[in-house]
Amino acid sequence: MTSDHRISPIALPDSRARRVLESLLEGSGITLNGNAPWDPQIYNPDFCTRILRQGSLGLGESYMEGWWECERLDELARRLLQHGLGERARPPSDRLIYRLQAGLMNLQSKARAYMVGEAHYDLGNDLFERMLDPTLCYSCGYWKEAGSLHEAQLAKLELACRKLELQPGMRVLDIGCGWGSFAEHAARRHGVFVTGVTISREQAALAQQRCSGLPVEIHLEDYRDIEGCFDRIVSIGMFEHVGHRNYRAYFETVQRVLADGGLFLLHTIGSNNSHITVDPWIDRYIFPNGVLPSARQVADASEDLLLMEDWQNFGPDYDTTLMAWLKNLEHHWPELAERYSERTHRMFRYYLSVCAGAFRGRDMQLWQIVFSRERASRYDAPR
Repeated sequence: MTSDHRISPIALPDSRARRVLESLLEGSGITLNGNAPWDPQIYNPDFCTRILRQGSLGLGESYMEGWWECERLDELARRLLQHGLGERARPPSDRLIYRLQAGLMNLQSKARAYMVGEAHYDLGNDLFERMLDPTLCYSCGYWKEAGSLHEAQLAKLELACRKLELQPGMRVLDIGCGWGSFAEHAARRHGVFVTGVTISREQAALAQQRCSGLPVEIHLEDYRDIEGCFDRIVSIGMFEHVGHRNYRAYFETVQRVLADGGLFLLHTIGSNNSHITVDPWIDRYIFPNGVLPSARQVADASEDLLLMEDWQNFGPDYDTTLMAWLKNLEHHWPELAERYSERTHRMFRYYLSVCAGAFRGRDMQLWQIVFSRERASRYDAPR
């Protein structure tokens, strides 16, 4: 149970909004002010009206503002999604506005590329250092044989290195290098030279510090500006920020700087369909201008540029990863509370829990895809 759980929820007014919301929830196993750990406990009489008007944006914002509480936000999210209330929780006006914007303008243009870094990744290294494990991987771990978050992240990094068939002396490009997790691991354990690029100033500074003394260069740079030639390329947890209008340009960049015979590993969250949409709460508070690719979009964008060699899905591992991050966040929050507001605390709790529920319900996937360029020999991917 969360530390700020309030003892007695209010008696909900007998309003039309309440009746409509309860009818939408019918059959989901979710009861307003119910006794199950996934039942929301309501503390503001305007809750039902706000949710009907604002959908998922109102649900997330009202949680941040303390209008309601829930012991198991992750299970609430899973049940909502499996009940079919995902897309329906976004008002038609919001869906239309986003699709018009996405159709008329490039929401992930170079001019806008640094927005997500400033809004999320630059929030504070101290927060992420306590939420993540010592590798500072901010992407899905590989839990096949792991017993802890740290083991899962090391396994993920090593799996990527094995899939790339790294050899000492190779030149490796890390697109979206984060805090230098892969760069440090690959350089230290496999003797390769790594060039990492990120659009976050905070990430770049810490990555340079972590990789000091290793054959690693970190650049604050947009992926479209990358120059050079690399034996291997990796991109872990960055493609979600590229945007559907830029998928082809992204793969053209990879094809342009990847040496003949080279391998490229793409690690990304994936959508079950090709609809151009986004959750408005996630877009506003967590990953501005982010959008998840579909399998078809990845295949279409890479066609005639790179050869797809392998595609692995371990989406359920993201559920376990997110819940481990949530446990770390709650454990370390007393150390962070002086610098960060309770609103920020609730924002991260909501984000991690809801995303965990989405992966648990298989509403989102996690893909590792291996591509090659002008490779003559057979490729067998490790697992």
